Amino acid sequence: MERVTNVPESFAQSADRDQVNNYDSFAEAYSAENENSLANAYYERPAMLALARDVAGRRILDAGCGSGPLSAALRDRGAVVTGIDSSAAMLALARRRLGDDADLQVVDLSDPLPFADGAFDDVVASLVLHYLEDWGPTLAELRRVLRPGGRLIASVDHPFVAYTFQDPRPDYFATTSYTFDWRLNGQSTPMRLWRKPLHAMTDAFTTAGFRLAIVSEPQPDPAARELFPDGFHNLSSNPTFLFFVLEVPLSDAGLG
Repeated sequence: MERVTNVPESFAQSADRDQVNNYDSFAEAYSAENENSLANAYYERPAMLALARDVAGRRILDAGCGSGPLSAALRDRGAVVTGIDSSAAMLALARRRLGDDADLQVVDLSDPLPFADGAFDDVVASLVLHYLEDWGPTLAELRRVLRPGGRLIASVDHPFVAYTFQDPRPDYFATTSYTFDWRLNGQSTPMRLWRKPLHAMTDAFTTAGFRLAIVSEPQPDPAARELFPDGFHNLSSNPTFLFFVLEVPLSDAGLG
């Protein structure tokens, strides 16, 4: 699921951690902010689309599709898109955007995926993997549903992001969780993310059988310079997200 990047006001423990990462509770506010924000509309989504290149006719799984902005952009470029998300409220917004005939399913990425081997040419995972402590089972499933030669295109929080607002700073080489109260449109909700060092990310990808093709730290869309002058300068000089293109080797047999 795509995530709007706001520096949290507080890392105080929330009283109700059972509601951690509960996108159902703020789906409308999140989707509205996500639509035109600097981090998402002028940085993360353009970077994902640039890495995807020509997608006409390709079967794409949008893993963590949220309210569907990336799915819509891919479909507009001719892709055949299936969207999955753990939040029913976010999927309801995606269906409002994409239409009643859109292929959208409530699926938790920690569970086995309800798709056949080799069902997709590409998987896009936009700002979703950092919600998981253990990437292994999820990456194995994403690889399974990709055909030989298929691609996983993923974005995650940059490993250095936590260092900008965590005190004390974490051990870079450790995989650690961090929690915070995320304020959006006056509403606060407890969030928990996982920060991994770069080598742990690449190790997880290769262990799952992917071949690392691209690691990218792109610049925001130049159009954002006038719209968000202060934020544009900060985003241009401080990497916020890290992007990967991973390939399933053509020699792999047994995948659709």
